Amino acid sequence: MPCEKCHLLFEKSMPFWKNLSEADKIDLMNGAGCAEFKKGSNIHNGTVCTGIIFVKTGCLRVYILSEEGKEITLYRVYAGDMCVLSASCILDSINFDVYVDAEEDSRCCILSPGSFMRVSERNPEMKVFLLEKTVSRFSDVMWVMQQILFMSFDKRLAIFLISEAEKGKSPEIKLTHEQIAKYMGSAREVVSRMLKYFSSEGYVELSRGGLTITDFEAIKRLTL
Repeated sequence: MPCEKCHLLFEKSMPFWKNLSEADKIDLMNGAGCAEFKKGSNIHNGTVCTGIIFVKTGCLRVYILSEEGKEITLYRVYAGDMCVLSASCILDSINFDVYVDAEEDSRCCILSPGSFMRVSERNPEMKVFLLEKTVSRFSDVMWVMQQILFMSFDKRLAIFLISEAEKGKSPEIKLTHEQIAKYMGSAREVVSRMLKYFSSEGYVELSRGGLTITDFEAIKRLTL
């Protein structure tokens, strides 16, 4: 549905907004719509060009799927930020599918690819902006790939737990072993075995449906 307040998000997120003509601003606004997504719902499934997603509130998770159906989280998009890989049709060099889910109840503004492409033809700085955002996201993707390819699993798990604790601003992490495995692209048995080891060493305390980090310093040492 149309979103009258999208321009406030565009103005904050796109530094070139003030340089656009009124006609171009109207074109972008006409191509924008607001949407609300419940936690866990899929927003972009990799087969269509959804558009550029601006997050007003909540949090989105961007991930890829292996041929076996395993999910690997690439990065998260928080309030005030945007997801460009959901608009692969305006990124000629993107030839792989990504998926986007709402990790929390989220409100978003989605800018259609057509509007962005029309206005960017008249405003080259928009293309530069999109390229910079894409490069920044690929830096996040390469960090994930580096972890998977070159890091031991205990180090990867330690990094994941610290990231989740910092995101939630709490040592308590309300994720099951199955969910952690899904986010990390691993098997539940592997996650359970390593968490059991972490627990035996006093790093974490396991509970039904989650865990609590009890020794942050020890967990951080595993990431070095």
